[in-house]
Amino acid sequence: MLMANTNVYLTLLLLLSVLKWVQSTPHSSTNYVQDACSITRYRALCINTLAPFSTTAKTSPSKWARAGVSITIGETKKVTQYLMEVKNYRTMKGSYKIPLSDCIECLQDAIDQLHGSLGVLRKLNARNFYAQMGDITTWLSAVLTDHETCLDGFENPRGKQAKMVRNRVLRSSYFTSNALALVNKLATSGLDNTVA
Repeated sequence: MLMANTNVYLTLLLLLSVLKWVQSTPHSSTNYVQDACSITRYRALCINTLAPFSTTAKTSPSKWARAGVSITIGETKKVTQYLMEVKNYRTMKGSYKIPLSDCIECLQDAIDQLHGSLGVLRKLNARNFYAQMGDITTWLSAVLTDHETCLDGFENPRGKQAKMVRNRVLRSSYFTSNALALVNKLATSGLDNTVA
């Protein structure tokens, strides 16, 4: 009986030790994304959307910046598609028709700026690094301005459709804000050895 209790006790002790070791491992994939997103304004959104990149990005600021911009492109495209559907089905009435068209134009420009940013992030090099980072931060700031311009047309939305448009564009701006924070982190940390 004493031997059986000792075996159970030792097994439990071993299991607890392994569990504690796993929890204290400094860079599980969850920790990578939490570390990367710690500098973003919309941290929960960042963690939820960038978690799939943890195993490849790990501690590479350039990979996190690329992931942030890539996710932002996808989100901005989805919002733009939604706005075009609203416009095409003429569900937006009255004084929102012109702001809706302006908004679509702004977000299409934002998509172009995002693609330009991602293109440069894919070709970073030590010789032009600071000029490249200057271009990218300028373009991402312009994307935020495009979102703000769009939101101006829906400042005090009346009606369900106008509120949905505003909420979707606002959420898309959060993605952009996070991407800009990740790019700024890259700019301050410098070009790492894992840009490929």
